[in-house]
Amino acid sequence: MRYDAFLIKYAEIGIKGKNRHVFEDMLVSRINNAIHPLSGSFHIRKTSGRIYVLPEGEYDTDEIISALQKVFGIAAICPVVQVKDEGFEKLKADVVAFVDAAFVEKNFSFKVMCRRTRKNYPLDSMEMAADLGEALLDAFPELTVNVHEPDEFIYVEVRDTEINIYSEGVAGPGGMPVGSNGTSMLLLSGGIDSPVAGWMCAKRGVALEAVYFHAPPYTSDRAKQKVVDLARIVSAYSGRIKLHVVNFTDIQLAIYEKCPHEELTIIMRRYMMRIAEILARRDGCQALITGESIGQVASQTVQSLMCTNEVCELPVFRPLIAFDKMDIVEISKKIGAYETSIQPFEDCCTIFVAKHPVTKPRLDVIKRSEARLGQEIDEMVEKAIEEAEIIEVFPE
Repeated sequence: MRYDAFLIKYAEIGIKGKNRHVFEDMLVSRINNAIHPLSGSFHIRKTSGRIYVLPEGEYDTDEIISALQKVFGIAAICPVVQVKDEGFEKLKADVVAFVDAAFVEKNFSFKVMCRRTRKNYPLDSMEMAADLGEALLDAFPELTVNVHEPDEFIYVEVRDTEINIYSEGVAGPGGMPVGSNGTSMLLLSGGIDSPVAGWMCAKRGVALEAVYFHAPPYTSDRAKQKVVDLARIVSAYSGRIKLHVVNFTDIQLAIYEKCPHEELTIIMRRYMMRIAEILARRDGCQALITGESIGQVASQTVQSLMCTNEVCELPVFRPLIAFDKMDIVEISKKIGAYETSIQPFEDCCTIFVAKHPVTKPRLDVIKRSEARLGQEIDEMVEKAIEEAEIIEVFPE
């Protein structure tokens, strides 16, 4: 059936105070970005705690809903039929026509939910619900009323300029509009965890940049393309991602040659964090994001995380810190990143893993080992940052 509008419901934004309009405007901007590439013409209207996407001409309902389901801040998307107020008898006919068109089978239980923002309407909400329910039972005798656990809700909203009729909406992703909570730098590898970490922070309103550490010839162009593909998957939710590709080969080789091998992963990780923070500060990011989870690997024990944290002044967000691997895999599949993440192209971390990495590193020992690298390592870091490749990644 054809709908007149798509009603956008939000959750957390609704509890904001006097600055709620700021978050609503951000959400409208994100909605506009999401639907702009779609076939058809649309405009967005914001009014009295409601946001509508209004299609003009031909459109694809499934395509619109799919795009809106990737916009953080949306709690539900409700396809709506809008009618004029031409008296209650006409509204009864409109509601019957809506149910007839929206549901092929009429053997379900239902409850009518009414709401009036226009309090001078002749009937109150309870009276409207009772009379409209009666009209539906008269029109479709196979229907039944269940006010406690109905199969379907029929919503009728009397607004100032129109009346909305709709049934249960499609769930949105929730969260907050991207950009409402600053920008952070995501350390993005080709694994399962870091894309999920980026997605989770974007859901909380954080705009993303990303850095990937490439180690040619030890890592291939296919591994690099895999990371670009993962960034593109995340960008479907977060919007454009500026991806920094840093050549880490010389730094890794220097660490490999001069530092104890059981400390390789920790020391490499510390230099990745240093570089990520420099890039983040240069671009105005307020934090770093990693996909680390306590105890998942040797570099993610509490002692190891303390050692890597020590090199950073910016906050480090670890949204997966207490997640089990299967929890992370479930989200990875949900956002469409899993099949790309498991492609067998190794990143620089997996190439230089020691046989017996230290799991309880001491910071003083790690610093003594780093001292062996001398001034040359600082020059390598500076060169890697200066020569970093920038890839602008956009949603497909």
